[in-house]
Amino acid sequence: MELKYVPGVGPKRAELFASELKITTDEELLSYFPYRYVDKSKIYKIKDLHGEMPYVLLKGQFSVFEELGVGTRSHRYKGLFSDGTGVIECVWFNGLRYIKDSVHRKEDYLLFGQPKESEFNHALQVVHPELESASKAGVDAQQSLMGMYNTTEKMKRYMLNSKSIQRIILGFLRSHLDPFPETLPAYIVEHYQLMPYNQAIRQIHFPATPENLQRAQARLKFEELFYLQLYLIRSFKMRQQGNRGFVFSRIGEYFNDFYYHHLPFELTGAQKRVLKEIRADMCSGSQMNRLLQGDVGSGKTMVALMTMLMALDNGFQACIMAPTEILATQHYESIVKLLSGMEVRVALLTGSTRKKQRDEIHAQLEDGSLHILIGTHALLEPNVKFRNLGVVVIDEQHRFGVEQRSKLWFKNVQPPHVLIMTATPIPRTLAMTLYGDLDVSVIDELPPGRKPVVTIHRWDQQREGLIRAMRQQLEEGRQIYVVYPLIEENEKMKYHDVEQGFLNMQAAFGPEYSVVMVHGKMKPKDKEAAMQRFVSGQAHVMVATTVIEVGVNVPNASVMVIESAERFGLSQLHQLRGRVGRGADQSYCVLVTGYNLSSDTRKRIQIMCDTTDGFQIAEADMQLRGPGDIEGTQQSGLAFDLRIASLAKDGHILQFARDLAKEIIDKDPLLEAPANNLLRRRLSVLFGKRVDWSQIS
Repeated sequence: MELKYVPGVGPKRAELFASELKITTDEELLSYFPYRYVDKSKIYKIKDLHGEMPYVLLKGQFSVFEELGVGTRSHRYKGLFSDGTGVIECVWFNGLRYIKDSVHRKEDYLLFGQPKESEFNHALQVVHPELESASKAGVDAQQSLMGMYNTTEKMKRYMLNSKSIQRIILGFLRSHLDPFPETLPAYIVEHYQLMPYNQAIRQIHFPATPENLQRAQARLKFEELFYLQLYLIRSFKMRQQGNRGFVFSRIGEYFNDFYYHHLPFELTGAQKRVLKEIRADMCSGSQMNRLLQGDVGSGKTMVALMTMLMALDNGFQACIMAPTEILATQHYESIVKLLSGMEVRVALLTGSTRKKQRDEIHAQLEDGSLHILIGTHALLEPNVKFRNLGVVVIDEQHRFGVEQRSKLWFKNVQPPHVLIMTATPIPRTLAMTLYGDLDVSVIDELPPGRKPVVTIHRWDQQREGLIRAMRQQLEEGRQIYVVYPLIEENEKMKYHDVEQGFLNMQAAFGPEYSVVMVHGKMKPKDKEAAMQRFVSGQAHVMVATTVIEVGVNVPNASVMVIESAERFGLSQLHQLRGRVGRGADQSYCVLVTGYNLSSDTRKRIQIMCDTTDGFQIAEADMQLRGPGDIEGTQQSGLAFDLRIASLAKDGHILQFARDLAKEIIDKDPLLEAPANNLLRRRLSVLFGKRVDWSQIS
């Protein structure tokens, strides 16, 4: 049913629900769950309140109302609310006429809101409190838990606050006398003793007891995660069955020559394990779609190269696509060096490649004399035609749109094997969800000879000592990164900016040492030139924003100084730290902050100093911030939106849901059994409108 036909909504409110919350139907409204619950049985006394408290419930009367700042921007309506133990100010900036007409002196009200200290007189006040006549409480009297619904400022201006949403949902549930139909098969509900859907959807909005709320939440979280995993696992199975893959049955001269005569160091156990997984994929007859996760410097490129050599041994070509020209160039240079002395032809194709070179590359690709092509988006151009493309390696895949990546599929008569690499550690629960339709391999060891980066926290006031330590590193022939969060000075934020930082570094180290600057607002040509000066060793200090997060490999750089480190998330700090520690020398990461840090920020800084394990850091980051809009999520082909489950907190439910979904799909891949009819129909309702990019890595 369209939302405008739900009692209490109407056309105007329906437009607000649609534009602000993306809610357009009655079913979507019922799936808009409270974000927290308040114990209505606990009524606070005003005398016990202070400015650090969460939302509270009060019972009392208004004694005085006053309209202030008429005709000005600070136009507001103020009321004094008392419960006999004290007085608190209530302030409204919007909907003043409604409040004046409907709220009266000397009537008993239940008031709900968050007490804060006023900036003007330091008295306690509640801005835009939710009010309800004590004699006409809209929720059943026996109910002690009250759900709180997220709203927007625009909705509040039109008096569509949490209380209004609660009333609309209550009215709808009371008018809907028939039970809501079950959304899970009976064999699942009964076997796992889940609360029935009809009861769960009513209890989630208006729980009779804390126990009922807990059971309703568990049921609805499981259902949400179960259907998501069922969709992913079914997509994966269908792709496996539907997409034949080239069979690489041979390990031959290219691979063996490299392994026995050119490998610069012994592979780690993790690299060997991943290569076995890849080999099994490419012998299976199904097309490989594998995600390779590993921290910066863990040896992903070596695994990618040896995967490509397997393709060459079977008469196929291979390619690597990287997000930036500098990263593509670094892949090219390192692979050419590793293959030195072998009869393998490698070429680089980017936006800067001249026409004559392009024509040569195109010809060699088509006649098969070019074995490995490395490049940027330029690989996707229609005139880039391979004779026999067998393996595609995509580096930092979240930098490419899924439609772009799909173009590589059509470079051969049937799709090539795909290996996706990322240096962004992804928490296990998130990987199961974002990449649940891919096989996932993890390199969790560093190559021999690599020393973990030592991370140090320094305050702004310790800058003199920091400059001395940096100079000592420069005197020993090392290079240094200095990263800033902002490009230009921002007076409100008072964070160091990159341009001022560049001048400071020049003053501290010039003219003896060369300092370059790199940021996103520079012309690409100038940015590239500055980066190349640092890569080649001509420049000693690079002052930059986070543009260097991915793509610069300078083994001689041994120090990463991150200014205003409190401005960065954990995963971003870890990515930046990964720019150093690439050589044999001991490397350092220095996190510089001000003194005024929140407790979450202190935790972030401490975690960075305590561990260099990217997966621990990613888990901690998700616990602190929630999954948020993880970079690349929108491009992953899922663009999922969880309404009640939390990837940060509900990992055990996710694992249970995934195991059950896998068990069902293994027995009934197409969900054709009569007991699974409901699952098939429900998947169609939930995911039927999506473009199925799951076929394309």
